[in-house]
Amino acid sequence: MRRVVITGIGVVSPIGLGKEVYWKALEDGKNGVGLITLFDASDFPVRIAAEVKDFEPGQWLDKKEIRRTDRVIHFAVAASDMAVEDGALNLNEEDPTKVGVYLGSGEGGIGTSFQSIKTLLEKGPNKVSPFFIPMMISNMSAAYVAIRHNAKGPSLCAVTACATATHTVGEAMYAIKRGEADVILAGGSEAAITPVGVAGFAAMKALSSRNEDPEHASRPFDVDRDGFVLGEGAGVLVLEELEHAKKRNAKIYAELVGYGNTTDAYHITAPDPEGVGAVRAMKMAISMAGWDFADVELINAHGTSTPLNDIMEAKAIRSLFGQHTDNILVHSTKSMIGHGLGAAGVLELIALLLAFERGVVHPTINLERLDEECPIRVVDSSPVYKKINRAISNSFGFGGHNAVLALQRYES
Repeated sequence: MRRVVITGIGVVSPIGLGKEVYWKALEDGKNGVGLITLFDASDFPVRIAAEVKDFEPGQWLDKKEIRRTDRVIHFAVAASDMAVEDGALNLNEEDPTKVGVYLGSGEGGIGTSFQSIKTLLEKGPNKVSPFFIPMMISNMSAAYVAIRHNAKGPSLCAVTACATATHTVGEAMYAIKRGEADVILAGGSEAAITPVGVAGFAAMKALSSRNEDPEHASRPFDVDRDGFVLGEGAGVLVLEELEHAKKRNAKIYAELVGYGNTTDAYHITAPDPEGVGAVRAMKMAISMAGWDFADVELINAHGTSTPLNDIMEAKAIRSLFGQHTDNILVHSTKSMIGHGLGAAGVLELIALLLAFERGVVHPTINLERLDEECPIRVVDSSPVYKKINRAISNSFGFGGHNAVLALQRYES
């Protein structure tokens, strides 16, 4: 089957816009969590989140487009434009039927939904905007990006909660391998820091309640973790068939060589405590890559900072890799950017791509005491300077959806 490489990166995150700012913040262990400013959260049990700061949608969209689209679409457009620019991809020279968009969102236009329901209840049905539905539905980010870039090839919007973006990238890889496209813009976008979003996750007791100490709230694998921190943002990658990329002398960040997709079928929110589905997903990705387990050097963990998920993931890693677990570096990007839900997987995959390029594994901040029930080698407060050749990225979503991607250093 055809080989797939990654040639462009676009990032909108709580610690910066664009790959250079994002990477510098990751390497420095910058915290992106603070008090919520997007709405008045003073009466909420959880008043902290990882917001995207200094984002001006007018840099990418005109005033009319901004009014008629949700924040989740603003993020997606910005990240896709950055990815196309970073990849030096001239889409005017491409066959549009061979260019696709695989872009997912866990919550879609939840902010628009909240405001439109308020309008309905307060002012009646005649005051609901005709743009409500296209602003709200989850597939509209993919649609908007496709329209913007004249991408008429295969299109997909995955909605698998926290595994969304990892699924979109994995399925995009398959589409290119099958010859359905030569180029796909793939990733995820999320903008769920809204009153109903925060209230809902808080009601589930899923969120950290460290309102007085937001900088230390997201602490994956730490014994004192108490929940995840809600984040937002978007990541888009240019996935490209290898020969197509070589023909245009594209810069290649890494080769995408494996993908695992499984389901726990256990509980609507809690992971299978034995991590059986997670193990199978990692095993599938590694098998597809053609690696031995001992080849894996780095894992970007799902690492949510929740009591159950971190233990499950650590147990799954130990179960699969056995004694080799002690040789594998593990880190969690969520320690700095919070949990970006449907965008999390691609933002974490980008961290791996930049680790390949820069020879640096970013730290997991706030890890002060490793939980004894998480017997893995977690990179803590300082980055590790090391050339990485093979790595995997884990995503495990509500509903038991598991997705894992395997990346390999590209060798010509």
